[in-house]
Amino acid sequence: MNMISERASHPLAMNNESLQALALWLKSNGTRQIREPDPRRMITERYPAGLLSEAELQALWDVMEG
Repeated sequence: MNMISERASHPLAMNNESLQALALWLKSNGTRQIREPDPRRMITERYPAGLLSEAELQALWDVMEG
């Protein structure tokens, strides 16, 4: 009997199709550089439109910039 063929595969082992899918995903997503977060954009996305006036948004931006 061939002992190699009877061994249980490792639970994290991947088949060829899974490896190819991972390689494609990494090719399209894995090399993206992490951008510096934009506090002004985070504020406008976090709070409802119209909640902060442009002047208030600029004041918050100035505080966050230091």
